[in-house]
Amino acid sequence: MISIEFLITSLIVVLIPGTGVIYTISTGLFQSARASIYAAIGCTAGIVPSLLACILGLAAILHTSAVVFQVIKFAGVVYLLYLAWSMWKGAGTLALDDSKHAESMLKVSIKGFLINILNPKLSLFFLAFLPQFIPENTNHPLLNMLGLGGVFMALTLFVFVGYGLLANKVSRYVVSSPRVMRYIQRTFSAAFALLGTKLAFTEY
Repeated sequence: MISIEFLITSLIVVLIPGTGVIYTISTGLFQSARASIYAAIGCTAGIVPSLLACILGLAAILHTSAVVFQVIKFAGVVYLLYLAWSMWKGAGTLALDDSKHAESMLKVSIKGFLINILNPKLSLFFLAFLPQFIPENTNHPLLNMLGLGGVFMALTLFVFVGYGLLANKVSRYVVSSPRVMRYIQRTFSAAFALLGTKLAFTEY
């Protein structure tokens, strides 16, 4: 059974701005409402590997293997810095376009997916977080963890879509001023760079 404590804790965790939130908001601001939804879907899908790793016990292996952790960590760092560079380079050149084709929406989702799948801390988070809400006398711990993980993903998708759509509503005021757009794009670029730097100094 899903407890109120789990729902409240999960909602707080999801609401805290991280790489997925920043990516979804920036997509809503500089692309379209539709693109922000695809970004949210991609970020949510990126949770699946970490969730499965936790459930299957691979997160414990990741936690004890410095080499594996470092490889995944630095892949994530490189990707975040790439996103930062791309956004900084394109500052002031993006425009809203609701006519994005299917392939571009797929690319938006893939970027969101990669942001989460290349974060090794996510599987460690699930390993520490989910067991706290599993009843000690349960006969089906695997099903319980799957259920909790599913609820966490649903909350993630709901909140991220909300962030993206809200950002898109604000975007009409942003695009009216190229200077403001350039400033906001560079702010997001700096945020990705800072998150990448923070990840680089994360210890396992």
